Amino acid sequence: MEIINNHILIVVFILAFLLDLVMGDPPWLPHPVRIIGKGITVLEYLLTKSASMKAQEKLAGILLAVMIVLSTFLIAYITEKWILFGTQGIIKLAGIVFLVYLTSTTLATKELLRAGFNVIEALKEDNIFLARRHLSMIVGRDVDSLDKKDILKATMETISENLSDGVIAPLFYLAIGGMPLGLVYKAINTLDSMVGYKNEKYIRLGWASARLDDLANYIPARISGLLIVLSSGVLFRSRQIMRYAFITMYRDGRKHASPNSGYPEAAMAGALGVKLGGPSTYGGVLFDKPYIGSERTEEYLSASLDTIRIVKMASFFGFFISIGVLCLRAIL
Repeated sequence: MEIINNHILIVVFILAFLLDLVMGDPPWLPHPVRIIGKGITVLEYLLTKSASMKAQEKLAGILLAVMIVLSTFLIAYITEKWILFGTQGIIKLAGIVFLVYLTSTTLATKELLRAGFNVIEALKEDNIFLARRHLSMIVGRDVDSLDKKDILKATMETISENLSDGVIAPLFYLAIGGMPLGLVYKAINTLDSMVGYKNEKYIRLGWASARLDDLANYIPARISGLLIVLSSGVLFRSRQIMRYAFITMYRDGRKHASPNSGYPEAAMAGALGVKLGGPSTYGGVLFDKPYIGSERTEEYLSASLDTIRIVKMASFFGFFISIGVLCLRAIL
C-alpha cells in the first residue's frame, strides 16, 4: 500500500505541474492562499486587539507565524493521509484529483510567465502606460515615472526573483515533503507578503514572518541562481555565458537588501549582460539600491524576452530534478 501511495504522489506531482502550466490560477477557483490570507487577517486582529499583546508585538508576531504554519501543515497533512489511506473507489479518485489541484496551487509558473509577457508585449506595441499598469501589479516600486528601459529592468528583476518564490521553492518543498510542506511554504510566503514589512506598523509584528521567509527561501534562491546559470548556458549554447552568470551571481548576489533575492537576479544579469538594481522609489521615497551585473548590451527588450525563456527552462529543470528526488524517496 505504501509503495502504491508513493507512486500516486509522484503522479499527483507531475499532473499538478502540468495543470499549473495549462491553467495557472483562475480567479474563479477557490485558492488556499486566499484562505490562508483571511486566516492571517483574523489572527492578526485577535492577537493585537488586547493591550497586553499590543505591548508585546514581537511575541504576537511569533504566535501568528506559528499558528498559521502549524494549522496549514496539520490540515494539509490530515487531508492527504485521509485521501490516501481512508478512502476507496470513486471517493479516492475524487480525492486524488483534489490533491492534484491543491498541489498545483503551490506553483505559479504560468502566472509568472504571463505577468512578464504582459509588460513586454505592451512595450513592443509602444504602449508605455499599459506597460506601467501591468508592471505595477507585480512590483512594489513606484512605476509612474519609469521609462522603457527601467520598466524592462524591473520586469527582469521581478521575474528572476519570483522564479524562486513562485516555482523553484515550491518544487523544492514539494519534493522533500509533499503537498503539506508545499502549502506550508505558501503560508510562510503569504505571511511575509502581508505582515513582513519594515514599517512602523509591522516592524515588530512581522519580524518573525519575515525571518521565517528568509530562512525558507535560503536554499531555493541559490538553487534558482544555479538553474539560471545552467539554463542560460544550454539556451545560448555557451560556456562563456554560464561563466558570466555564475561569476556575477557569486560577486553580486549579496548586494541585494534581501538575503536571497539577489542570487537569481545576479545570475540573470550576468547571463544577459544587463545591469539591474540601482535607485528606485517606493511610496515616494528614494532608495539608493546597489547595481547588480555589468552591462554588455543595450538591447533590454531582447534581454527581457530571453529572461522569459531562461525562467521557463529553469522551471523545467527544477521540475525534472524534483521528480528525481521524489523517485529516490519512493525507492528509499
